[in-house]
Amino acid sequence: MKRVLCIVLDSVGCGNAPDARAYGDDGADTLGHLFTRTPGFSLPNLAKLGLNRLMDLPAGAPPLRDAAWARLTEKSAGKDTTTGHWELMGCELEHGFATFESFPADLVAELESRGGVEFIGNCAASGTEILVRLGEEHVQSGKPILYTSADSVLQIAAHEESFGLERLWNLCKTARKVLDERGHQIGRVIARPFLGSSAANFKRTSNRHDYSLVPSETVLNRLQSAGVTTIGVGKISDIFAGSGISESFPTLSNQDGMAVIERLWHETRDESHLILANLVDFDSLYGHRRDPKGYAKCLLEFDRWLGSFIPQVQPDDVLILTADHGNDPFHHGTDHTREQVPVLTLGLGRHLADGHFSDVARWIEDRLIDS
Repeated sequence: MKRVLCIVLDSVGCGNAPDARAYGDDGADTLGHLFTRTPGFSLPNLAKLGLNRLMDLPAGAPPLRDAAWARLTEKSAGKDTTTGHWELMGCELEHGFATFESFPADLVAELESRGGVEFIGNCAASGTEILVRLGEEHVQSGKPILYTSADSVLQIAAHEESFGLERLWNLCKTARKVLDERGHQIGRVIARPFLGSSAANFKRTSNRHDYSLVPSETVLNRLQSAGVTTIGVGKISDIFAGSGISESFPTLSNQDGMAVIERLWHETRDESHLILANLVDFDSLYGHRRDPKGYAKCLLEFDRWLGSFIPQVQPDDVLILTADHGNDPFHHGTDHTREQVPVLTLGLGRHLADGHFSDVARWIEDRLIDS
């Protein structure tokens, strides 16, 4: 049976997006800066798939015989998770999602009325900064925190215990409905639960949920129509609003995601399928927090896991590693960075030329439907 595993290393860009300056990201290079500014940093197992050749680094051992690699450039406007993942699966956006510095008063009023709450915040901020600024006020008042970022997101933060996790999720579902009814093309509504007793120890938890717009047709939908099982790992089902996803396995961390991938790889030997996984820790824990040491350590952990996983890829299998955008931990600000992304493959059976994100969808479709 034909199997494809596509792992999106969230935010692991490789610089050089031709339009980076338009996004304020001229010079951003997530992988390039990690390699050049982190003493002794190397990723030997990613090098086996061609990463060093792609990055013009000392090659070391030659890549595996069936490895192929390239750089991919995003056509769609934006540098957010939803836009990147949708285009990887073949849904390019003619117009970028809407972004805000703060949300219009009439929209906020309807969200409050429909959700039965009163918000504080309504500003652009990083997820950790907003908890320091407004977390204690939220706990004391019970008013959830409404905020956004440079991405097309409406985020609501609330304390898991004092506000309630289910209540937060339901509030975000209501927000998604209101946005869709009003025609606001905001890519994601994100529930941001946290725990702790004061600004000194507030910490976001892994119980976030993303409520996305529904994409137009992707390769996931075409695979399903052809009888191919599509399995989402991590926040994949959230990103695609469940569209085209046969089975979903949410995860708590990169480590959890890698364990789920390996388990599913052993359990699904007897049917054609796609496993599409997102490993988010690079982005959420280290990129946005501008933590180069943490980012490098996280990549090293993935690289070690990859070394044990590569021997499990059989001759008829395809492995694709790529990313959805950049988030250079050495760059200014705390937002994503507009970059090209690497694509490293095993078993694709072809030399790869530099191309666009949607090439990934074509390769998957060629393997699982057309061949």
